[in-house]
Amino acid sequence: MSLVIYGHPFSSYTQKVLIALYENETPFEFRLLGPDTPQHAAEWLQRWPIAKFPLLVDGERSVVETSIIIEYLQLVHPGRTRLLPEDPMAALDVRFFDRFFDLHVMNAAQHAVDGALTGDPVKRADGQALSEKKLERAYGWLEGALAGRTWATGEAFTLADCAAAPSLFYADWIHRIGERYPVLRAYRARLLARPSFARAVDEARPYRHLFPLGAPNRD
Repeated sequence: MSLVIYGHPFSSYTQKVLIALYENETPFEFRLLGPDTPQHAAEWLQRWPIAKFPLLVDGERSVVETSIIIEYLQLVHPGRTRLLPEDPMAALDVRFFDRFFDLHVMNAAQHAVDGALTGDPVKRADGQALSEKKLERAYGWLEGALAGRTWATGEAFTLADCAAAPSLFYADWIHRIGERYPVLRAYRARLLARPSFARAVDEARPYRHLFPLGAPNRD
């Protein structure tokens, strides 16, 4: 049985896993979760009633949480791109950046999205302000941390970059990465040029109307 992914192409966390799969040309079946595929939702919820995606199914095994899914893929379905280093200390650095992008970039950006989804102008403004405050702090730290590096932790593309790509992609839509962050802007551009992420971005284009803040006409 081939690998199965339940998720949505416009979801940042689904994209994070798709990047890992595309990096290694790992075969899988994608089952889109949406109003037109209720059968997929029923299967997904039966396997993971917490109702979070993406979900990876490998035979009888269900794997959830994006970082765990990517580590599982490396263990069970490895490919040419090693997304977590063998060296334990180097792997720890990768795991730290992975968590940073998820927690301090993507989650920070989510405040603005959540506020917009309420339809309440006050909550929308409050969510936007909170996102901008947190993202500015993250951008400032990343500008220094990424200096002299091609990818998040050095010259190798890793799990950390799988997390960074969709995080910075959507964060920049919510609060533009300013010109005072040239290192971070260049890193985001390299991520967009990476074939694995470029593919994920293209597959998500038909769903840009779903972005509650209005998707910018770029990227």
